Order: sequence, then C-alpha cells, then structure tokens
Amino acid sequence: MCGIVGFTGAKQAAPVLLKGLYTLEYRGYDSAGLSLQTAGGIRTIKTKGRVEELESKVNAAGEIESCCGIGHTRWATHGAPSDRNSHPHNSMDGTISLVHNGIIENYLELKTMLQAEGVVFKSDTDTEVVAHLFAKCYHGDGVAAMLDVAKQLRGSYALAVITADHKNEMICTRRDNPLIVGVGEGENMIASDIPAIMAITKRFIVVGDGEVVRVRPEAIEVYDKHGARIEKEIQTVNWDIQGAMKGGYDHFMIKEIMEQPKAVRDSIASRITADDLPDLMSEGVGAELFRDIRNIHIVACGSAYYAGLAGKVAFERLAKIPVMANVASEFRYSDPIIDKHDVCVVISQSGETADTVAALREAKARGATTVAIVNVLASTAAREADHVIYTWAGPEIAVATTKAYSAQLSVLYLLALTAAGARGTLTPDEIRYYCRQLKRLPDEIEQTLLCGDRMKELAQLYYSSDDAYFIGRGIDYMTVQEGSLKLKEIAYVHSEAYAGGELKHGPISLIEDGTPVIALACDPELYEKQISNIKTVKARGGRVILITNGDYAIDPDLCDHLIKLPACPWFMTASLSVIPLQFLAYYVGVLRGCDIDKPRNLAKSVTVE
Repeated sequence: MCGIVGFTGAKQAAPVLLKGLYTLEYRGYDSAGLSLQTAGGIRTIKTKGRVEELESKVNAAGEIESCCGIGHTRWATHGAPSDRNSHPHNSMDGTISLVHNGIIENYLELKTMLQAEGVVFKSDTDTEVVAHLFAKCYHGDGVAAMLDVAKQLRGSYALAVITADHKNEMICTRRDNPLIVGVGEGENMIASDIPAIMAITKRFIVVGDGEVVRVRPEAIEVYDKHGARIEKEIQTVNWDIQGAMKGGYDHFMIKEIMEQPKAVRDSIASRITADDLPDLMSEGVGAELFRDIRNIHIVACGSAYYAGLAGKVAFERLAKIPVMANVASEFRYSDPIIDKHDVCVVISQSGETADTVAALREAKARGATTVAIVNVLASTAAREADHVIYTWAGPEIAVATTKAYSAQLSVLYLLALTAAGARGTLTPDEIRYYCRQLKRLPDEIEQTLLCGDRMKELAQLYYSSDDAYFIGRGIDYMTVQEGSLKLKEIAYVHSEAYAGGELKHGPISLIEDGTPVIALACDPELYEKQISNIKTVKARGGRVILITNGDYAIDPDLCDHLIKLPACPWFMTASLSVIPLQFLAYYVGVLRGCDIDKPRNLAKSVTVE
C-alpha cells in the first residue's frame, strides 16, 4: 500500500510529482502530499483526500520553483487519514523530509527514545519516527544516515528522503516493499511502481532489500547494506504508457474486463509449441519438476487465492497430484508440512504482496521448489522464486483484479497440463487436445464478453438488494468465491459464496422471497447435483441467475434469468464463468454510486501484513 514518487532534474518538480501520484493512486488514496526543495528550504504541501485535492492546494500556493522533490499517496495504517498524518513527514527544524511505504514495527520504542531527547511529534504515524531518526543520524551524508537508520528499524519499508542542504539529491532504501529508480537523461526518478516513471523514462533499476541509493540528475549511486558501491542492471519496460490509460472507458475496471482476451492470449501464446504441447522450459519449468514430487502447495491472497483454488482442481483431476491451497497470511504461521519433495506455487499480480512473499520465503527455507506466477517484471516474488512465470496481462490499474486473474488461470492450466504429462495421467494426444482448446480460449472469452449488456440489465434489477448469494460445485465453487468477492469489494454488497451441497447444512435459512442467488452450473460431472441445489433455492423464493454452458436441457421454471456460455473443456470454464460475475459487480457498483477503481479501504498492492 501507499505510493512513493520522487524526481530530480531540470524540470519543475511539482507537475512531474503530481502526474506520478495520479498513476500511483491505486496504491492508496486517503491522503496525499509532496515536499519540494526550494531556495528558501523545503516546502511541504499535504492534505487528506485524493491527489486532485493535493493538486488544488499546490495550484493555490502559486508557482514554486523547485527541480527536486518527493511525493506520496497514502493508505492509512498508523493514524487516521488527516492532514497531519499525511506524508511527507519532516524533521523538527524542517530541513529533512521523508515519505514511507510499509510499517515500522518498533516505532513505539524509537518514539519513546526520541521524545526523551526532546523531539516533539506532530502526527500519529509510525513514519514520523523515521524522519526524526534520520535527522538524528544525519551529519551531511544522506547515504551514511540512511544506512544507520536502517540498522535501527524493524518492519517493512520503502523510504525516500530529501534534505535542505543537498540540492537535487534524493536518498532512498527499501525492505520488503517495492521501490524502483527511473533512469533518464539528465533527470531521474524514484517510484513504487513503473507507471509513475513512464512520463520520463522506460528504463529503471530495481532497488534490492537493504540497498541505499543516492539519486541526482546526473548520477545514480547504489550501495549495499554495508555501504559498498555496487552496480545494478538497468531494465526496460516492455509496454506502452497507453496501457495504463483508460482509453475512453469510464473506469479502468471495465477497460480491463474487456482486455481479458488479449491478456490470456499473450500469456499462453509463446508457451504452447507448434505441436500443441505446453512449453514452460524458458521459465525452467518442465516435466522433471512434477515427475517425482509429493505435493503441490498453492499460496496466494484474495483473488489470486481463488485462481489458485481453480488451479488446485485442475492439478488434482488432470495430474492426480495432491494439492493444498493456502491463504498466504495463514501459511507460514501454520507450521506447514512442506519440504524438498514438494513444489510451492505462489500467485501475486504485483509480486509484492507481503504475506505471499513471506510464504515463498518460508517454503524455500523448508526446501521446497518455488514457482511464482506474477504480472510485474522484476518484482520481489519474481526475483526470489526458483522459477518465475510472468502473466503478460499488462498494467492493471483498477484495485479489483480482472484481467490478471484470468491470465493467472491460463498459466495454471498450462502448469496442470505439464504436470499431467510428467505423471502420465494424460496421453500426449489428450494434452494436445487441451492445448488446442486453450489456444481457442481467448476467442471464447471474447464471445462471453457479449453478455455485458445482459448483466447490466440484471444489475438494474438487483442493485438495491442488501444481500446476494453465489453457489457452485466443483470448479464452479472456486469461481463463485471470486464472484462474491468482486461484489463485496466493488459494490459493497454483503454476499456469500457456498458449495451447492452445503446449502442444506445451514445457509438455505438465509434464502427468502426475492433474494438474488447467482448459480454456476458448468461442471458436467456435477451438473445434475447443482440443478437439485438450485431447485431448493427456488422453492424458498430465491431469484436465480443461472450461468451455464453446453447443451443442457434447461427447465424454464428452474431459474429467473439464464446466461449461456460457450462450450469448452470443464476446467477452462472458470475463465468464462467469471466474466458475467465481473460485469455484475461492476454494474451494481456503478448503480450504487461506488468508486469503482478505488473502492473504500482497499489498495491494489498489499505490502504490509
């Protein structure tokens, strides 16, 4: 959570910082601020609210001559959203200004120490502690001060500092939170994520844990945690800034829903051979990885976890390998039974999800082979896993994932087919058939997107409902959990997802006249069982939206609304059936007046526990 941006160069800094903050607002949007180096010292402007409110304050302040500054957009952890808790935070004399993403776990003991030395605090945040600690450690050399500060901090952080006495210089470091340095010509930037630098450059350096970087217009100096100079690889962004723009859509979410065919096509295109077999060897993932393993552990959070649940079903039914799907925040605290005989697959759009990265490290420490499925180039999970498989979904800006989720599913299908080939549970011809079907999947997703108008009509019927329920069986149960989450996070509607067979064990008591129930019936082995569950709902007055595929004979009295999907192999139906659920959440959210791309209390990348 939280977004950091910094600039140093010949341009006026404030417009560059504001533009960068707008691109990072998905990381936090309850307050924002910036600090600028000026001839008269550091000038800080900050506010509760969105970046547009900060821009109004900056404009009201008049022209501020400055070519170097730092900015921040916040998702509150310590201290409620307010002007005084907004970043940047400054030293008592105002000569040092700092922004922070993360949590300082030992802030209270540091605060007590500093207060005993006469420091007066102005906010409720853990971050202000670091600003005062930096001031205590600073004796004219920002790198030395940052190295000293880092030794005293416990927790996770990305930090950026400017000082009044070193013009056009920024000092930054990180631990378990993302930070990059944009490498320009006579101008350089720092940021939490790539979109913030792309107005200036496509070239960047990934700051490693414990490294300290001095950034000036003409030079970038990187030091390891011992203070020794090191060289870093400069990488290049392989997508265009237009990928991070709305492109005429009302919201990023609906744009990204519509981009799902391309996201899936790009994620699988180079990973199926001309002979229609899965090929992940460029990522180092071949048959030998799965041939003799005991278990697969899939670890993720939120939507990535629900994609992992669908992957679990595919692995178990295609490759006959036992799979444990784990919520990452619980995995490392559960004393997991995992060792060198196991493979751990971690899934994260950003590759920076704190709990997921921690789970990856736990699995590696116990000897497991780790595979990361991520969307962000050179992210922490990508760098630390034994193997990384990128989902080529392009930038995903909306807080609620859609296209990255679909790309994750497609990679999981390829992994499951690779495992099935390694274990001999599918013949080569069966695997070729499924790969040919997988190549058709983007076209089937395009067909499914045609249901958007129909889902908009249904949203108008049910957007005022306070409760909604989702039911499914088999792989459909995994999908309805994602659908329920979408309705919660985008439209703020209370919703629950249940395995259809569990209704009679309690949840059926919640169904009454008019209750909307979204039912999936795409798994052929469980279709008849699910129809029986739906009839139970109808008998209690529930209003059923049935989403199904194939040529099933539909009883006209079975449901109130029917959405038909294209036919495809059973395990790939998860990629189609989720689309009407995404549309439903989106349109219900629009009708309820919700902030679609920035839902309350949420941020895109959860970089704290």
